[in-house]
Amino acid sequence: MDERRAVSRGQIFAWTLFDFANTGFSVMIVTLGYALYFRQVVAGSDRYWGIAVSLSMLICALLAPPLGAIADATRGRKRFLLGFTLLSVLATAALYWVEAGMIFWGIALFVIANVGFESGIVFYDALLPSLAPPTATGRVSGYGYAMGYLGSLAILALCFPLIQGGVVPENLDNFRLAFLITAAFFFIFALPLFLFVREPLSTAQPSSSFQQVVRSGFQRAWRTLRALPRFPNLSRFLLAFFFYNDAILTVISFSAIFAQTTLGFSTEEVVVFFLVVQTAAILGSVLFGVLTDKYGPKRTILLSLLLWFVVVAVVFAVVSKWGFWTAGLLAGGAIGGTQSASRSLMVLLTPKERAAEFFGFFDGFFGKASAILGPVVFGILSDVLNQRLAILSLAVFFLAGALLLSGVRETIETAAS
Repeated sequence: MDERRAVSRGQIFAWTLFDFANTGFSVMIVTLGYALYFRQVVAGSDRYWGIAVSLSMLICALLAPPLGAIADATRGRKRFLLGFTLLSVLATAALYWVEAGMIFWGIALFVIANVGFESGIVFYDALLPSLAPPTATGRVSGYGYAMGYLGSLAILALCFPLIQGGVVPENLDNFRLAFLITAAFFFIFALPLFLFVREPLSTAQPSSSFQQVVRSGFQRAWRTLRALPRFPNLSRFLLAFFFYNDAILTVISFSAIFAQTTLGFSTEEVVVFFLVVQTAAILGSVLFGVLTDKYGPKRTILLSLLLWFVVVAVVFAVVSKWGFWTAGLLAGGAIGGTQSASRSLMVLLTPKERAAEFFGFFDGFFGKASAILGPVVFGILSDVLNQRLAILSLAVFFLAGALLLSGVRETIETAAS
C-alpha cells in the first residue's frame, strides 16, 4: 500500500514538472522575451504580434478537438504530447536565428512553437483524471500550476543576465541566446513525465490503420460538438471559459508591451516585475487549489473573477509604476486561481472515458479560439483610442464569463436524453 502511494506521488511530481517546463516557454516566448524582441526588433509593430498570436491560436483551435479524440482512440496521449513538445522545443530554438526585418520567419517559427506548446496542453491536462481522484483534482491541479510558476521564476533567473541589458543593438546576441536556453529548459524538465507517468488505459477499440484513426478522430470530434447541447452544464461552462479566458490570454500577450509602451518600464524592470508576479501566482495556485477542494471550483472561479475586476480597475486608473505593481500582484494571484479551478471544474463535468476529447474543446477550441478575439479587440481599441482605454474591454469579457458561470451546476454530468 505504501509503495503504491509512493509511486503515485512520484508520478504526480513528474506530471507537475511538465508545468515547470512549459510555463518557462509561456513566460519567455509568449509574454516577455520574444514578445518584446519581435515588436521592437523584428517587426516594430503591435499589429504583427497580434497576427502571430491569433494565427497560432486559430490553428490550435481547429486541431485540438480532433487530436484529443484521436488520442483517446489510440491510447496515445503521451505520444501526442511528446510530438508537440518536440515541435515546440525545436521551433523555439530556431528563434535564435530570427533577426530584424525577418517578419515572415519570425511569425512562422513562433506559430509553430506556440502550436506545439498549446496543443500539447490538451494531452497533458487529459492525464490528470488518471492521476488523482475527483476529491483531490483541485489540489493536484493547483500543485501543477504552482510548479509552473516556479518554472517561470527559474527561467527568468536563468535568462535575466542575458536580457537585462534590454532590446538594444549591443545586447541582441544575448537576447536571442535566451531563446535557446528556454528551448533546452522546456525539453529537460518535460522528460520526467514521459519516463515515469503511465499512459492511461483506453476503453476505445484501436483502429486498424492510421488513416482510419484520423478519420475516426475527426468524426468523433464532430459528434462531440453536436453532443455538447446534451451536456448543459459543460456547454455553459465552456462558453463562460471562452469569455473570461479571452481576457486572461490578452493580459498575458500584452502585459509586457503595455508596461514598456504606456508606463515606460525598462526591460530590467519588466523582468523583475514578472518575477514578483510569478511569486504571487505560486501562492495563488496553492491557495485557490485548497479553496477549490473545500468550496468547489465554481465558487473559486467566481472569486478569482472578482479579483480580476479589481485588477482591470486598477490598471485603467494607474498613473505610476507602483500602481501597476499592485495590479500585477493581484493578477498573479488571480490567474493561478482561475486556471487551476477551471481545470478542476472541467474534470468534474467531463465523462472520464472521453477526457482527452472533451479537454480538446476546453483547452483547444474554446480556450485557444478565445485568444483569437481578445488580442484583435485589444489591438484595434489600442490603435483607435489608446492602451489604457483598451483595458476596459477586458472587463466586458470577465463580466460575460461570470454571468454564464453563475448558471453552471457542480454535478457529475451524463448526457441528457
